[in-house]
Amino acid sequence: MSRVSRSAPSFESQSMRELAELIRSRRTINLYLQTAVPDELVREAIDAAIWAPNHHVTEPWRFYLLGRETIGRSVELVRQIVTEHKGQKAGDFKAKSWAEKPGWLLVTCRRSEDELTQQEDYAACSAAVQNLLLYLWQAGVGSKWTTGPITRDPRFFELLGIDADAELVVGLIWYGYAKVTPTQKRRPAGEVLTELP
Repeated sequence: MSRVSRSAPSFESQSMRELAELIRSRRTINLYLQTAVPDELVREAIDAAIWAPNHHVTEPWRFYLLGRETIGRSVELVRQIVTEHKGQKAGDFKAKSWAEKPGWLLVTCRRSEDELTQQEDYAACSAAVQNLLLYLWQAGVGSKWTTGPITRDPRFFELLGIDADAELVVGLIWYGYAKVTPTQKRRPAGEVLTELP
């Protein structure tokens, strides 16, 4: 196995500042322009995503790129789910909102009978999603990682042809070019960091 030798980068280097700015600037996008994102860019993002840390290299992630027909059927399913719980008006509103999301990508994790492996695999898939979102953001594409009720509904798995006994949903990723980029803030690292002797 070949290894790439790298010197430790200075935390004051331009590349480190650019990386930090990329991470800090990424936002969850709710409103999108109706401009298609090239599928090839999404495939490149997935190729980068799968280099996430992964204990025992189990590679548990699976990606499903939804086309127009499948998106349309998913929008109708969410209308049905919301209508069942909150009424027709809420269902129609949710369906209209979801229909405006230009790109849809489902990320799942293979199920494991071993509880520790399942936790580690889910964590690896979450890291893969972060890689994906950062890659897209660097390319000027916004996204939203959602885990709403549809992602746990057996009808959604059936619609996509996914075996719910073999895979669990990590997230439904909507993506597209942002119409509005919200502001955001975080607590300083000093408030969440504990340094031990």
